[in-house]
Amino acid sequence: MIVFHGLDEYEAFFRSEGTEKPGTAVAIGKFDGIHLGHRRLIDNLRIRGAELGLKTLIFTFDKPFSSYFSGERAELLTTDYEREEAVREWGIDYLLEYPLREDTVNIPAADFVNRVLVEGLNARFISAGPDMSFGRGGKGNIDSLREMASGRYEVMVVEKVRFKDDTVSSTLVRDTLKTGDMETVAALLGRPYSISGKVTYGKKLGSRVLDMPTVNIVPEETKLLPPFGVYFSETVLGSEKLKSITNIGIKPTVQDSDKVNAETFLYDFNDDLYGENIRVELLHFHRKEMKFDSMETLKKTMHNDMQSGREFFAGKV
Repeated sequence: MIVFHGLDEYEAFFRSEGTEKPGTAVAIGKFDGIHLGHRRLIDNLRIRGAELGLKTLIFTFDKPFSSYFSGERAELLTTDYEREEAVREWGIDYLLEYPLREDTVNIPAADFVNRVLVEGLNARFISAGPDMSFGRGGKGNIDSLREMASGRYEVMVVEKVRFKDDTVSSTLVRDTLKTGDMETVAALLGRPYSISGKVTYGKKLGSRVLDMPTVNIVPEETKLLPPFGVYFSETVLGSEKLKSITNIGIKPTVQDSDKVNAETFLYDFNDDLYGENIRVELLHFHRKEMKFDSMETLKKTMHNDMQSGREFFAGKV
């Protein structure tokens, strides 16, 4: 998969290759979280794209609209890196992150269709959800997208996915995540909620003091985290998935700062992972993060957590 940051970069790539832009099947959306609704959109894109002999392209945005208009930092279910990795796993050809700035936000709806989708991306098939909007003031919608087709492209509306009594959405995932109900979050996403990052060195208290060597990753500032606490988890390292237990939070017993870490103990694993990229999948919320009155109490509690984790995984076999 090739990632492009804007239409200019996309067009420049094919000019540099000396080739014509291919016909594309395009899915448009925010793709934060890549939940069941997004998965349905991507699945339909891949199927129809293959039927029409088109390259597949995910069209999304370099920041949330709420962040652009408010100027405040957004909290994301999926960071740019995580989104790119997820889309890559789906076998999509191109991911285009469209920049949100004054000229792109205020482009007339017809210009967005003609200049961006048709001329820029050579779109022959376009899919989106029923509530999509585009162009200045969000005046373009799925009906106007169909009206402007004029035989140049095909439009598919992918209906929302239902989960129990709710429509699956990024908002629903966020609200559920904030409760710590990781099982329901996984059901909404079609996979466990995860945190990705590069392993960094910590204070090595796990190995030196607690007899519990751990690996640390620092979540990106924009990453939306569940409640601080201890989670039973699985850690993905390349093609390997390892049983683990993870503490997310500020470790109030051992540090006097608000720096947030995801610290993970991997069962039956002792290799040095410093500098490696890993993905920690959060399966179950075990307990809240606590400040203990002594290192001895912390050590005893963490070893109890380890045993509870072993029992959790034994029950899943």
